[in-house]
Amino acid sequence: MPRLHLFDLDGTLLFGTSAPLEISRQLGLEAETVTLEQEIAAGLIGPPQYAQRIYTLWAELTDPQVTAAFDSAPWLARIREVWAEIGRAGDYCAVISLSPSFFVERLTGWGAHAAFGSRFPAVPFTEPLDPAGALDAAAKVRIADQLCARFGVTRADCVAYGDSGSDRELFGAVPVSVAVNADRHVAGIATHSYAGKDLWDAYEMVRRAR
Repeated sequence: MPRLHLFDLDGTLLFGTSAPLEISRQLGLEAETVTLEQEIAAGLIGPPQYAQRIYTLWAELTDPQVTAAFDSAPWLARIREVWAEIGRAGDYCAVISLSPSFFVERLTGWGAHAAFGSRFPAVPFTEPLDPAGALDAAAKVRIADQLCARFGVTRADCVAYGDSGSDRELFGAVPVSVAVNADRHVAGIATHSYAGKDLWDAYEMVRRAR
C-alpha cells in the first residue's frame, strides 16, 4: 500500500521562520508580523483574525516580492530530493499549512503532489479576503482525509511531519509522525524526532522503519 507523507511548512520545511515572516521581510514589516504571530500563538486571536490583519498589512504586496521571499527563505536542505524519492517509491507527498495559499502552492513546483494553505486572493490583492478560508489545526486533519480519498490510502498509511501546536491534531490522527525542530506541543507525542536542517535525515527515520 502506498504511503502519504504530509508536511507542515512554517518551522518544518522552513527553518526557524514562517512564510508570513519571510513575505513581510520583503515589505519591511517583519516586526508587525512577529507581533501577530505572538498573538495567535498565545490564543489572543484565531486564524481568521490573523488572516484579515496580515491581508491588510500586505496591501501593497506584489508577486515579485512573494517570489523573492520564496527564493530567499531558509528552506531545509534536500526537500526536492526527498519528494522525488517519495514519488519513485510509489508514495505521495503533500503540504498542508496555515500560511497563505499563494505561497504554499508554489511547492507543487518542487514535487509535492498537492499543497494547501489558507485561502487568499491572488497577489496583488484586488479582491477582498474571506476570513473563512483561513485554515486551523482541525483543517489539517480534514484535508488529510480528503487527500487519503484522492490517493487511495487511509490514515493508517500516513506520515505527518510538523513542529508546533497546529500539527498536534494531525499527529494524533496518524500512526507515524516526525517532530521536526519541534516545540513542546508535539515533541513529546511524535513517534520520531529530528533536529537539524536536512529533510532527508528526517525522512530516513521513517523510510528505514517502513
